[in-house]
Amino acid sequence: MPRYQSATKAKRTFSLSRQTVAFLETERKAQQQKSLSAVLEQIVRRHQEEKEMERVSASITRYYDTISEEERAENLAWAKFAETQFPNKD
Repeated sequence: MPRYQSATKAKRTFSLSRQTVAFLETERKAQQQKSLSAVLEQIVRRHQEEKEMERVSASITRYYDTISEEERAENLAWAKFAETQFPNKD
């Protein structure tokens, strides 16, 4: 996974359980990161991305749950048309 550098970092102090610190240290070594902060930042970033995907998915679900049968049929027709525009994989 690529390493990201932030132009500005905020210095904070956190109290973590020994078990959590040991986990972060194990991850740091496995990922060959220079610091626990880098590992923690990666974990937080991954969690943020997961939450964003959940938000987008919920938004898409909400959209399709609220469209009319006519809109649903039109979407299906467009999807079938789009499928004909790709070369056959056979």
